[in-house]
Amino acid sequence: MKVGFVALVGRSNTGKSTLVNALVGTKVAITTPKPQTTRQAIQGVHHGEEGQIIFVDTPGIFRKKRDKVTARMNQAAKGALEGVDLILNVVDPTRAIGEEEEDILRLLKDVEAPKVLVINKIDEPRPRYLEDYRALSTDFAQTVEISALKGTHIKALLTAVYARLPEGEPIYPEHQITNIDNKTWYAELIREKVFLSLYQEIPYTTTVEVDEIERRPSKNNKEMLYVKARILTDDDRHKRMIIGAGGMMIRKIGTMVRKELEQIHGNPVYLELEVETDPHWPERLQ
Repeated sequence: MKVGFVALVGRSNTGKSTLVNALVGTKVAITTPKPQTTRQAIQGVHHGEEGQIIFVDTPGIFRKKRDKVTARMNQAAKGALEGVDLILNVVDPTRAIGEEEEDILRLLKDVEAPKVLVINKIDEPRPRYLEDYRALSTDFAQTVEISALKGTHIKALLTAVYARLPEGEPIYPEHQITNIDNKTWYAELIREKVFLSLYQEIPYTTTVEVDEIERRPSKNNKEMLYVKARILTDDDRHKRMIIGAGGMMIRKIGTMVRKELEQIHGNPVYLELEVETDPHWPERLQ
């Protein structure tokens, strides 16, 4: 069997998390149109006839903000490159090659693992900078053009990955598709809905902590999933905006989370969601 760790790197918002979900075949990483959605290296496991691939979804390299959250995210992205068997550099041909892209290319020059250039978003009509990215192909072992959103050429990318992995024994059991536990995944899901519901800087000042997950009996002898969680922000003003007038925004976020969890589990979900101000939460990021 072929088994190995494959790190996905790229500037912020190139579609790395969407690609990990497509490669694994189900949702393990949250996705939003906003940059800086991913904050930690999350592993998604692909189980195939040829072997097992552990894809490591890294935070996007981000230059413009110099705060604690961004610094830790950039550190997590760089740290994820250590000891991997292959690197996928995911690029977005709808945006010009910029300073962040150049930072990544310089970073990859010092990495010994083989590297594949993945040009994402080819479903976009006539991507403006496609040829500029194709010109980078000489620095990579192979180039694969895909659409993570549409699933275009995902099989071709898997073939390219398997071809460059060593033989080995599976690392994860067949039923496991990610390295994160339920509390972390639920927290990420809630944070995704915060990103989708709020605008400007507010999502970046927030994190989510899940305090309790419990299965409880409900009506008609059907099991209910109970989840208690807190949205933390570093500013009282942002707390008021997350709650919204008359609690409208927090109800919207809660409804979005509850509906997705009910669709996944097939059981009723009771979500107890609070908002707290904690200016020190970025210091607890790993």
